Amino acid sequence: MSDRRRESGDARWALAWGLLATCLIGPKGFAQPTPVALPPTITLAEALTRARQFSGQIQSANLATLLATQDRLQVRAAQLPSVSAFNQFIYTQANGTPSGVFVANDGVHIYNEQAVVHEEVLAWIRKGELQRAMAAEAVTRAKTDVAARGLTSTVVQNYYAIVLAQRKVKNARISVTQSERFLDITQKLEKGGEAARSDVVKAQIDLQQRQRDSQEAMLAVEKTKIALGVLIFPDLNVDFSSGLEAVDDLQPDTLLLLLPPVADAQGQAMATSPDLTAARLSIDQAGYDVRVSRYGYLPSLGIDLFYGINANQFAVHSRIPGVTGEEPFNRLNLGYVAQATLNIPVWNWGATKSKIKQAELKRDQAQRDLSLTQRALQAKLAGLYAEARVAQVQLESLRQSANLAAESLRLTLLRYQAGEATAQEVVDTQTTVVTARNAYDDGQTRFRLVQAELQVVTGNL
Repeated sequence: MSDRRRESGDARWALAWGLLATCLIGPKGFAQPTPVALPPTITLAEALTRARQFSGQIQSANLATLLATQDRLQVRAAQLPSVSAFNQFIYTQANGTPSGVFVANDGVHIYNEQAVVHEEVLAWIRKGELQRAMAAEAVTRAKTDVAARGLTSTVVQNYYAIVLAQRKVKNARISVTQSERFLDITQKLEKGGEAARSDVVKAQIDLQQRQRDSQEAMLAVEKTKIALGVLIFPDLNVDFSSGLEAVDDLQPDTLLLLLPPVADAQGQAMATSPDLTAARLSIDQAGYDVRVSRYGYLPSLGIDLFYGINANQFAVHSRIPGVTGEEPFNRLNLGYVAQATLNIPVWNWGATKSKIKQAELKRDQAQRDLSLTQRALQAKLAGLYAEARVAQVQLESLRQSANLAAESLRLTLLRYQAGEATAQEVVDTQTTVVTARNAYDDGQTRFRLVQAELQVVTGNL
């Protein structure tokens, strides 16, 4: 009995430890990641907000702006006087004389303990370095806006890719239901001797294809959710396929809106485009580069003030022996000295001229980049308007085609049940219905994407 009780107790302990391990580690023996709470649904505005918060592109652009800010602060600090502490001890080999072996040194021991103030006087006149740094900082800020707009376009495309994929899943499920209904009809007609076995086989093959299409549609949804999820969540350890649902706002009454006049859109695009802003500021920065390069022809004037000790003894006063017959006296070691240095450039083998030419070429390139950016923006705007008009016109036609295809399927099924149509006609009509529905959803998504891109270009999104 004791052995049985012991075995029963061991079994209970083993079961308890097994349940605990299953809860902590997981059924497959691997540590289970902590699930990330996801919203059941997400709107486009929420997706954009989260993307701007977690996007690596925005963070990199902000970091570049911070670096440019530090450059500006360093240039500004370089214009102000600098203070340093100079500490030095020099030992010279003795040779029986007061100065030692090296006559340039006035003693065997030399102590230098000085505070040094240095100022580049002409830096107050030469503002080019500071203006160039400020222009570079402004360029990085504009590029941050460029990155933000690019991110907005990407998020919009990925968001509506989810919406479109979700719609196609619904269409695929409807087609499966219709195929199941057709298979049921053929089976019943076969039992009554009104349909051939080939019709049932044809319906079964069609149903299997519809089911595979439904699986592919669900896979497309998962892929699109992952593409958006990596932009709007900080952690990749997220089950996007089950936790993320995009709100479907592709409704005809919200899509068929009047587009603003082309002239108004062009004005808004030109006024709010961060690409144009960055291009204009790049021209300013290149102009300051030319100005700074020309400083190579100008002299430089530096003023230095030294205050401290430069003596053979580390003391404020030194005891100096007097001449024969005179008393020793104390020499003051603590004092100051000022010096001004004027450097005049004479010849550097054309290096300054080359730097100026190089800066001028960069300025010319920046001007060409601005012209190209303006034309690219105008071309993009014109292309978006052309596509928006076509997409808007086609929406009604696509809607009618979807309705007609559904009506055609209803009539074809009635004709088949009456013995006036073949199974192949029904299958072809079902394919037409799915194609028409998907085309209508594609058209709605296309127009919404064009509309959103126009809002991005004009600075309204």
